[in-house]
Amino acid sequence: MSDRPCESTLPFGRVLVAGEARHCLFDRECVRLLDGPAYADDTSETGEVGLGTFELLAPVTPSKIVCVGLNYRAHAEEFDEQVPDEPLLFLKPPSTVIGPGEAIVLPGQSERVDYEAELALVVGRRCRDVSVAEAATFVAGYTCGNDVTARDLQAKDGQWTRSKSFDTFCPLGPTVVREAPATTGAVAALLDGVEVQRGLIGDQLFSPLDLLAFAGAIMTLEPGDVIMTGTPPGVGPLRAGQTVTIVVDGVGSLTNPVV
Repeated sequence: MSDRPCESTLPFGRVLVAGEARHCLFDRECVRLLDGPAYADDTSETGEVGLGTFELLAPVTPSKIVCVGLNYRAHAEEFDEQVPDEPLLFLKPPSTVIGPGEAIVLPGQSERVDYEAELALVVGRRCRDVSVAEAATFVAGYTCGNDVTARDLQAKDGQWTRSKSFDTFCPLGPTVVREAPATTGAVAALLDGVEVQRGLIGDQLFSPLDLLAFAGAIMTLEPGDVIMTGTPPGVGPLRAGQTVTIVVDGVGSLTNPVV
């Protein structure tokens, strides 16, 4: 099976195999190892490993994570914020990214850290100044994200960089699916198995493709970059010892412990 072309329909991501981080495709009966990211044109399959013989990693290693605030009307209302008339962007550094099962670490500088369940878009090829109509051809796929936020520091600072940028504050995964989820699909968060947040993708003020085109008119988006598409109403605090799960219909389920 060595050097087979990469199949374009299977979910993809990254796994740890024998101590080595590998790009891969997720098949029903095995994981197909790749010699590069699944979205790269020259990627080929190099082998396979059986289920249960690897550890899931964050599915991509973005150069940047572009986030959008207040992209659900009800979320803006729960914070008494004005609904924006264009996307409100901010950035998270790559050092915030962790994968499934990795721990979200509550920093000592904050007394309230919140979960924020989100649909995340993964960029598939270099993107700059594209229209919304063209945007879909620049998408590699979609995954689950958690825009973890130090809420008290966000209020104290009056801007969002510190509150959004602590290490471990951007869980992603478990895999990247190729097909866009339905607008009728839900984005939800569960704490210790109990649902605490839910909203519909179709309730977003700006769609994922709107956000890709908007961000790409400002900055060059590189393959593997992530766009977090905003969180629905219902955000709330995390406590050490809890487990938080982000569920996006049609995309997957991402679980992380809190320490």
